[in-house]
Amino acid sequence: MADLILRGGSVVDGTGAAAFDADVAVDGDRISAVGDLSGMSARREIDATGLTVSPGFIDTHAHSDGVLLRDPVHAHGLLQGVTTEFITQDGLSYALLSEQNLDSYGRYIAGLYGPPPVGLDMSTMAAFRSHYEGKGCNVAVQAPHGPVRLESVGFEDVPLEGEGLARAERMVAEAMEQGATGFSTGLSYYPNSYSDTDELVALNRVVARYGGVYVTHIRNHNDDRAPDGSGIVEAMNIGRRSGVKVHISHYRTFPSNAGDIDSIMSEVDQAKADGVDVTLECYPYAAAATVPGYFLRGECHVGGIDRLLERLGDPAWHDRLVDSLEQLFPGRNDAATFTWIGADHLKHLEGLSFADAAARMGMSVSDLTLMVMRESGLQCGFRDAMPASPAVARQVEADVIALLSRDDYMVGSDGIPFDEGIPHPRAYGTFPRIVGRLRRRTGVSLEHLVRGMTSLPASRFGLADRGVVAEGRFADLVVFDADSVIDTADFNDPRTPPAGIPYVVVNGQIAVDRGRPTGVLAGRSVP
Repeated sequence: MADLILRGGSVVDGTGAAAFDADVAVDGDRISAVGDLSGMSARREIDATGLTVSPGFIDTHAHSDGVLLRDPVHAHGLLQGVTTEFITQDGLSYALLSEQNLDSYGRYIAGLYGPPPVGLDMSTMAAFRSHYEGKGCNVAVQAPHGPVRLESVGFEDVPLEGEGLARAERMVAEAMEQGATGFSTGLSYYPNSYSDTDELVALNRVVARYGGVYVTHIRNHNDDRAPDGSGIVEAMNIGRRSGVKVHISHYRTFPSNAGDIDSIMSEVDQAKADGVDVTLECYPYAAAATVPGYFLRGECHVGGIDRLLERLGDPAWHDRLVDSLEQLFPGRNDAATFTWIGADHLKHLEGLSFADAAARMGMSVSDLTLMVMRESGLQCGFRDAMPASPAVARQVEADVIALLSRDDYMVGSDGIPFDEGIPHPRAYGTFPRIVGRLRRRTGVSLEHLVRGMTSLPASRFGLADRGVVAEGRFADLVVFDADSVIDTADFNDPRTPPAGIPYVVVNGQIAVDRGRPTGVLAGRSVP
């Protein structure tokens, strides 16, 4: 007798092969049989007639480092069918931080993750990973560039060389030996952006020795530090020089270049023709989200959060800070919206555009932005406005589906989930939006899209025995109605759960039952 049988579903097995009708049996944490299992019984049977059974979805880019520690069930991902998340993205994480730096850097990145954890050892990758065992979903990690640089040379705009570089190389090697799948960086964030190409080549030579992947939010700050001034060219050259496998984060068109896929893919395709091993990911929304400090130049960040907060309140720095915002954030300030603010006395600004918030407070948009950063202690985030023209947003979505139709693209939500404020809906709707709304609109193959969410990332990042529905594989499964599955989260009500995903199984345990989270904590630190 099996533990669980999903009966009569249309199996999309994750390989890209055509769907087929079959039953799927589960024993323990593994799939024990796939086929006509009419002669087999189980302790629990689920009628999947008329539904699709696929591998659980893999989110290759999630900013859940903080929320997973506060809310282990992680319902917002499970309800989308996500059974594995990659955290430590953009080189921003608690991983590898000493106790002192965990407090200071944890406060620095609190706009993404909330207040830093207290009393947890994060100083090695093994210690860090141990805190993500027994969550609602599986969790995979990379060695984050920010902590590596911080622990090697401090929060300073200095070259990483000599003993500093040697220490960083040792940290990356140790992280790889302790379960990291690669090395992540975000070259628009600090201290990551203080790096140059040579530093990144050196660190990725270490990653390449372990067969890992260089995962990068490409440079668009300090682009003078890339020899050619181009973030995507720099990333391709790092692959050429180090031999590392390259993965480009959230790479798609924007409203400013909607419809022009060729222009963003030409360097990638040339590098692939030259032998560089490249994959990419994207999410299906025309608006982004991050933290306002993203738009302050590197000189503002030197020394870390305490020095930055001093500068935010120093009249001698005011004009430089305003100039930085206006130069690096042109045309986006006024319509951008605060997603959350950690300071209670500023909560009334959540959900307001910067322009409306500035009018309410009687100050300029730039001064408002600086004030919110200062008084919240950087515990604040924002999102862009959607394009004014629906046709432009539709074109970006069409571009996303066209990119996902390639063989080298995966799905990373870039989700920043919070239990307060008005966050970006991508944390709550990315996967059903793709397999539901956008697939039906464009007619792209369900089998191909599922492959990019399952077996492709599992293979790329070394998640052994995951990402495929087959006997002997881990029982990470999602059951959904391909005809009706849809995201319901939007920018006004971002936490509403999707419809059409009644069952999710994580390591053989039912994590979503009839559309409701069960609270089971079957996730593991993987691989």
